[in-house]
Amino acid sequence: MTLVRSNDPERRRAALADPVARYERMYEIRRFEDRVNDLFARGAIHGTTHLCAGQEALDVSLALELRPTDTVSATYRGHGIALALGMTVHSVLAEIMGKADGCTGGVGGSMHLSDPDVGLLPTFAIVGAGLPVAAGAALAYQTRGEDHVAVCVFGDGAANIGAFHEALNLAAVWKLPVVFVCDNNVYAEYSRIDLTTPLSDLHRRAGSYDIPGVPVDGMDVTATRAVLAEAVARARAGEGPTLVEAKTYRFAGHSRADQATYRPAGELERWRERDPLTLARAELLAAGAASEDDLTALEKAVGEDLDAVADAVAALPDPEPAAMFRNVWAAA
Repeated sequence: MTLVRSNDPERRRAALADPVARYERMYEIRRFEDRVNDLFARGAIHGTTHLCAGQEALDVSLALELRPTDTVSATYRGHGIALALGMTVHSVLAEIMGKADGCTGGVGGSMHLSDPDVGLLPTFAIVGAGLPVAAGAALAYQTRGEDHVAVCVFGDGAANIGAFHEALNLAAVWKLPVVFVCDNNVYAEYSRIDLTTPLSDLHRRAGSYDIPGVPVDGMDVTATRAVLAEAVARARAGEGPTLVEAKTYRFAGHSRADQATYRPAGELERWRERDPLTLARAELLAAGAASEDDLTALEKAVGEDLDAVADAVAALPDPEPAAMFRNVWAAA
């Protein structure tokens, strides 16, 4: 039985300690994004969506190395991070489909997922907006003497905005317990990194703030986990921030309206040769952690469970119009 239908975020998070469960979650994220793409094409999802297919290794690695009491700020491409941290498939899909059962009551949609119980701050639609928020969360932890870590996941395009430099500078000066994770997926919306940025190795910018800058193959869940583990441990020990650059690739376009026709011929195919699911699957088979039959059955079960959740969510009621005015003011 898979954890796709589980309504227990704590159980979903704890399951990642098992390598087969880690692969299951990565596969769940991939198939979830496929289902979102299909629902959008059928008109069942309003607005837009930004899919993370190809970036599952980073999502799961991050969830593995953080505690639920830590916090994560992420971008609008945040479905995978939400699921990896333990949010239920039901709550995430319901939010994306604008249903009252969604994690923010169906009024946030695809770009504004959140669940404080798993440490996910509301995801941001504004490029780089999570950088100062993560620094602020880390400052709060430091001020209160709490043993927590803040993480900001942002794209390569955000490394060129002012908030990136301000957040890293402040975090370095005050040795804040924060990890900055650049999900370098080659494209900032529709622009390739070599057209907007004078260097392709963005971790080198850490040197300007005298903090560690570490690159990692973001398609490899084992390698990514090891780098994040060190960065998180360093922050938790009071040694200050780290800039981690995960070299990834988004298999889909920027958003559902983008067919990514600007990609050079053969680029997508080359990156698909290092598909994080393919690498993780091969690692499990090589280690004898699972057989081919085991993984095939698991994949089939995940697909079936996703179908069941999607059907259930589609039948849920929409929020009342008045819901958009809730949570505007804090309770006295």
